[in-house]
Amino acid sequence: MSESARERVFTGSDSLDPGAEDRSADALAERAARNASSLGMNDLRPRQFSDYIGQRDVVNSIQIAVEAAKHRGDTLDHALFHGPPGLGKTTISQIIAREMDTTLVHTSGPALERPADVVGILSNQKHGDVLFIDEIHRLSYAVEEYLYSAMEDFRVDFITGTGAFAKTINLPLQKFTLIGSTTRAGMLSPPLRERFALTYHLDYYSDDEIKQVVTRSAMILSVPIDEDGAVVIAKRSRGTPRIANNLLRRVRDFAQVRGDGTIDAEVAAEALRVEGVDELGLDRLDRLYLETLCRQYGGGPAGINALAASANEEVQTLEDVVEPFLLKIGFILRTPQGRRATSAGMGHVGDDGMRGGQGALIW
Repeated sequence: MSESARERVFTGSDSLDPGAEDRSADALAERAARNASSLGMNDLRPRQFSDYIGQRDVVNSIQIAVEAAKHRGDTLDHALFHGPPGLGKTTISQIIAREMDTTLVHTSGPALERPADVVGILSNQKHGDVLFIDEIHRLSYAVEEYLYSAMEDFRVDFITGTGAFAKTINLPLQKFTLIGSTTRAGMLSPPLRERFALTYHLDYYSDDEIKQVVTRSAMILSVPIDEDGAVVIAKRSRGTPRIANNLLRRVRDFAQVRGDGTIDAEVAAEALRVEGVDELGLDRLDRLYLETLCRQYGGGPAGINALAASANEEVQTLEDVVEPFLLKIGFILRTPQGRRATSAGMGHVGDDGMRGGQGALIW
């Protein structure tokens, strides 16, 4: 930690404890360590490729592309990362910018409402900068049109004036790298999608990879955890590092309040039970979805709009948050007639959840 960082930590600690008399070096160091640990809560992202866990094929490929671009003294080709949320798309983009020793400009599709918004950002890009657009599938068509020439020719053409006074202005741009991130690659228009030379799909992590993530994060947060405790958290993290880190924080809180601060299998299981996360990582909304499908619709088929109305949730929430993991573990099927619960899904709900079904529950 730099001296300036230490000064900020010490100042923050003192301001929270104005009546403290002890200003010794040991006391300041102890408070600094505590505050540094709390600051680390928001700094769990890997900072270089060697620290990145999982997605080995993607990381190896993008690392080769980065090294080649650095060797040529050129910018990295435009890249598109797609896959479920929380798998590390933003983290990889930050590592790319750091490895290329350049600036990362972070924005999102919904934030770029007008062409003037994207033209302003593009015109401020310096040579080699990385422009990261999260949820790029939510860009408007008008904004997309400006990205086409910017990505291919590094220029934008825009029209000023109207009627007889209209004229086209050609604005040259510095060579930059555009990185797009999306959870719905199918919603990107073909002209935009084809302009990304590098396209990668990020998939769910294995339990062993998630266990490594939990262990690494626990070390950063200075949380004592044994292997069995890490395994319990990993198995309930739905193969997603973001969820794993969130569950780790909740288990840490439970261990501090109800235990001695150490996370073992028993503490982790009890803490996650309190949080409503079961053995497979299904939370309350997941179980509500399954119970609704089994109880009210007899295991299906049921339309997504009907399920959303019965569960009092948005359709997009069910499609983007709930269904991907249930599909992955084989609990539901998407059919032309609607959603169906498989025998595994109905078995997880149990007899109590299916007792009120209106249709046949035999699969």
